[in-house]
Amino acid sequence: MSPCPPLTLEDSLREMFPEEWLRQTAKETGLIVRERKIDPVIIFWVLTLSFGVRLQRTLASLKREYETESQKTISDSSWYYRFTPELVEFLHQCVIHGMGELAKEPGRKLSKKLETFQDVVIQDSTIVRLHSSLADKFPAARSRTVAAGVKVGVMVSAVANGPRTVALYSEKTAEIKTLKIGPWIKDRILLVDLGFYKTQMFARVEENGGYFVSRIRKNIDPILVSIEEGLSKTKSKEFAGKPVSECIKQLSGKDIDAVVKIEFKRREYKGKQKQDEINVRLVAVYNDEDEKYHIYITNIQKDILNAKDIANLYEARWDIELLFKELKSKYSLDVLETKNVQVIEARIWTAILTLIVSRRIYSLVRKSTTHPEKMARYTQLRWSTIFAENASDLLTVILHRCGIQRTFETIMSVYESQALDPHVNRERFRDEWFE
Repeated sequence: MSPCPPLTLEDSLREMFPEEWLRQTAKETGLIVRERKIDPVIIFWVLTLSFGVRLQRTLASLKREYETESQKTISDSSWYYRFTPELVEFLHQCVIHGMGELAKEPGRKLSKKLETFQDVVIQDSTIVRLHSSLADKFPAARSRTVAAGVKVGVMVSAVANGPRTVALYSEKTAEIKTLKIGPWIKDRILLVDLGFYKTQMFARVEENGGYFVSRIRKNIDPILVSIEEGLSKTKSKEFAGKPVSECIKQLSGKDIDAVVKIEFKRREYKGKQKQDEINVRLVAVYNDEDEKYHIYITNIQKDILNAKDIANLYEARWDIELLFKELKSKYSLDVLETKNVQVIEARIWTAILTLIVSRRIYSLVRKSTTHPEKMARYTQLRWSTIFAENASDLLTVILHRCGIQRTFETIMSVYESQALDPHVNRERFRDEWFE
């Protein structure tokens, strides 16, 4: 049975970001007070499908693109003054809305082994280098010279196949401070790397009904409570109550599944910190390639995921690394040479919007294929290349459906106005010889 024909690409995107919603949000954020030459619908799509895929690399070239699509001429000052905190907030609200829309129509399903969970979420961040003049606002970490960097904290949803939350911080901000645990974690699995390792955080995940998988820090040596699998009963009793490090030395390449006790301090309350402890599952899996043990802690029961499953699930963290690579190599996240904070933040939110739009179309393409066996071949990075190369055509089609159509007269008008050298009195050495 062949799948039902999907919405056209342009209709799906217009349904995701309706013109009425874009105009209303532009008014609520103060981007538009009176609609004259700047149309929020056009600027949204031009930014997302032109600036966000590097088709237009400068504000001047972006201005020309906007004029071509909107059939209006704008002064340079009017255009540059549009990169304000209001535009940044407008784009930020569009990102929040877009992430919500991605979550409504999941792009992927969890496997049968994970059917009891709602989602697998992965938290991480990437650093974008900025001009050193912005060091006061976005100070860099561990720098001997004056430097600046913005940390883009992202939580990825495996089910939505896209970002669930995005926030901006200075590079100096500790990773753990970019992750807020609350009731939202219920029935979800959180995958984090060692930058987020904190026993107090794992306790909060469990208390809120969530699950976690993390590598264990080298300086953490918890006490074994019991060994569930991997050793004989005699050995298990012998190792109970001893540090994990002692057990690991005698494993001889065998994987073990154990319960360990980890002590930690609760958050400070009224000037006091309470000492506490948590029992968690510890999985030690021998990696033949590295010739050493990879050790993980989790609170997922072994009857749901065995030791090898836990190690394999943790490898799914590679998803977020691919997302950052996509943002930087395809959607301009690493091209922030300006000193203007509003332009920097606008470009970051634009890159995220481009990613969101790309993921929606990617999901539509995969669902529309009549050959399910080919779905695995639609790799994310290859897709992002094809998407970026064809974004200009998509922009034209979407704006056409919004009632805006390019004409030869419009393009000629842009050529005539923008090709003029703004320096009226500049001497041109060829003028003496050629007209």
